[in-house]
Amino acid sequence: MTLAAVKLSYGYPGRTIGRNLSLAVEAGEAVALLGPNGGGKTTLLKTMLGLLPPHAGAVSIDGYSLLAMTVGERARRIAYVPQGHAPAFAFSVRDIVLMGRTAHNGLFASPTAVDRVVVEAKLAELGVRHLLDTPYTMISGGERQLVLIARALVQEPRYVVLDEPTASLDFGNQGKVMRQIRTLTAQGLGVLFTTHDPNQAMRYADRAALLGDGILKAEGAPGNVITRASLQALYGAPVTCVGNEADTAFLPA
Repeated sequence: MTLAAVKLSYGYPGRTIGRNLSLAVEAGEAVALLGPNGGGKTTLLKTMLGLLPPHAGAVSIDGYSLLAMTVGERARRIAYVPQGHAPAFAFSVRDIVLMGRTAHNGLFASPTAVDRVVVEAKLAELGVRHLLDTPYTMISGGERQLVLIARALVQEPRYVVLDEPTASLDFGNQGKVMRQIRTLTAQGLGVLFTTHDPNQAMRYADRAALLGDGILKAEGAPGNVITRASLQALYGAPVTCVGNEADTAFLPA
């Protein structure tokens, strides 16, 4: 099973950002997408989610064209966790996560007893069930990100796409969220996530892809793709390495 972009050109009406890009995410693996701001990462994710139409090429899920699927069919196959989410109303955590069940019941259907069981089970699995009745606006950034992951997972998808899942999180919550990515792959889901931290990709991804100016610069095992030279070329900034060959960390110089 594969989420795949093949010879994909993408962007916005009247403006193509990326060209002739091919990238695949297999079930049970995590792929990290790295690149500078404005390099096309989020636009690529939106295209692979079906939120933007391709300018050329195709996106498929398990061999089926994304464009041929209904919105509901897409939502049952692929879920999205945005960088952040600030609702206008103080919905409870329960209600935020229940929104993910519309993939199965429709937008205007009332939640069923099964939906509530699924929501509570997923929040318990992520360690935040105690927040069920807490207003979403009153919980911490790390808890919000776990709640958004829960909302995505109650869709019961095969693939999860996360856009900078640790943006603005403190050190401890970054680790909590990134460890959850490995839990998802252990459960057989395919995961695609963007990050600005090469060390996250080295530790938590099975493969890494470097994207700059809408072009896939390199793709492969993180240890082969992420190097001091490749990062300096990608970001146009000096990079230093600390540690040894078996345990290297990359830092801005």
